[in-house]
Order: sequence, then C-alpha cells, then structure tokens
Amino acid sequence: MPDLLELAPSLYRLRIPGDRAHLLNCYLWLGADGVTLIDTGWPDSAELISQALTALGRSRTDVKRIVLTHFHEDHCGSAARIVDWSDAEVVAGVADSPYIRGDEPGPVPVLTDGERTIRPDIESSPHGPACRVDGEVVDGDVLDFAGGTRVVAAPGHTPGSIGLYLPAADAVLTGDAVAEFNGQVILGVFNTDRRAATVSLQTLAATGAQIAGFGHGEAVVADAAARIAAAVDPFA
Repeated sequence: MPDLLELAPSLYRLRIPGDRAHLLNCYLWLGADGVTLIDTGWPDSAELISQALTALGRSRTDVKRIVLTHFHEDHCGSAARIVDWSDAEVVAGVADSPYIRGDEPGPVPVLTDGERTIRPDIESSPHGPACRVDGEVVDGDVLDFAGGTRVVAAPGHTPGSIGLYLPAADAVLTGDAVAEFNGQVILGVFNTDRRAATVSLQTLAATGAQIAGFGHGEAVVADAAARIAAAVDPFA
C-alpha cells in the first residue's frame, strides 16, 4: 500500500520508498476539478503514484497539473511518464525549466565537507528524464488550486527552485530548500548557491504557514513557519 499521510483536507504526502534518498516525498492536492501533483519522485515512481491515486479514490486521468519544485531526478523523475496519463499541465520555475526540458545541463551542487560525508559521489548534475514544461513561473505567481496557490521563489538548491504556499491548507511545500532530518528542521543540502539557499529558507518561513511539507523528511503540522525560521545547518 502507498504510504500516504493527510496533512490537511485534500492535501496528502506520499512517501517514495527506497534508500537512494532520505525520506523522499511528493504531494497530492485533490481538487474538485482534478489532482495537482507536486513533484514526481524517481523515474520508476509513476506506478506508485498511480496506486496512491487509486487509494484516494482518484485515477490517472484525474491528474490535471504537475508542479516541479526543481530539476533533480528524485523530484521530476516520473514527470515525463505521468504527463501521458492525462496530458497534464507541467509547471516549473523559469530558471529550472531549461534543465527539466533537457535543453541544457543544470549546475552541479557545491558540497560542504559535511555534505561529502553523506554523498561523496556527486560529480555531475542529477537530472531527471527530460519533460516538457508548459508554464514557467516566478515569485508571486498564483496557480489555480488550493485557494490560489502562491509560488515562492526559493533559489539556492537549484537556480530555479520554487516553493508553494497553499492558503486553503495553510501549508508551505518547500521542495529541497528545507528538509527534516533526525527530528530537526534543517537547511536543505546539496545546494548550488548556499548563500541564496539560506535567504530562501527565510523567505519560505515568511509565508507564516502552520504546516510544512519537505522534499525530504517528516512533515511539520504545527508552527511550521517558526520551525523553518529556526532551522539549523548541521552540514555547514
């Protein structure tokens, strides 16, 4: 059975299993007019997402929109397969869209010494399979789901990383700009611009959200903005 967690009415976290990444997640918003999928896991995650839709009483053809928080393989890996289910619209940050489409290579993360202890092998840009992008978004753009979801530019992890604030759930989905690790909320790891990533963490905290869903780790379901604002940086 898919590992689903209801964070708020209509908002679900889906855990992507495996040991290739720390507690990897994607998210589903169940709207009256269709499903919005935020990130898509690895290239082999499409069937799991299909099973999750079935468990929630929806189907593949209900996927109306896919929002990709950034271009890395563990987040946009199954997007190219899933768009074929229903011709869903694909949305991504403007600066990451060329990497998602496969038009050019994205930048390689710049690792700290601490990060090298957990991933010493990153030598190339961790791309997912190429996928079309229908809508390129920037900070402040509003998407038509969850009461008018606001795009929050969160560069640093990648140049075009985005977060989303869902007012109907009072929830922020941070992509990899923020993570949960061993009970702590932390600055996301494996960044291309660490200084920008630190600023983006505070930008996401400024949403004031009560709930936070991270690309990796356990969700925070109360006082999320304060937890993000006080995030630690254990791999500095």
